[in-house]
Amino acid sequence: MENIYPEYVTKSAIEGLVKKIKLPAPDEFSQDWEYEVADSSRITEFLYAYENIELNKEERFALMIIIISSFNDAIVEGKAEAELASVIRYHLLQDINIHKNTIYYWSMLDEDELEDCYAVTSFMREIANVANLDDQD
Repeated sequence: MENIYPEYVTKSAIEGLVKKIKLPAPDEFSQDWEYEVADSSRITEFLYAYENIELNKEERFALMIIIISSFNDAIVEGKAEAELASVIRYHLLQDINIHKNTIYYWSMLDEDELEDCYAVTSFMREIANVANLDDQD
């Protein structure tokens, strides 16, 4: 059976996460809900939900994007914790079959200049390297 990696956040994943972890529902103008609800002060809570709440593949995919976006904000704010980085790294690698496209996205492997990337890009490139994703298209 071919492994199909999630590529985008679905409406059902959003609805599930709104109910399960009390995230704000998207309004009529929301375009990138998973980035709009990112919150660097809630990373620990989001990781707890990832580890302890029953989530389907689509919900895990969406929640991890929220977690990484929140961690990116924490890096920008100078509040990123190494312990949280380790937990995020563990889940990305453990669930690589869900998060491969997310790792690619945040790694920006085609960009040579790190200053043109996200704050979290070097962290994500380490994960891409460990997962041997950096040599694939």
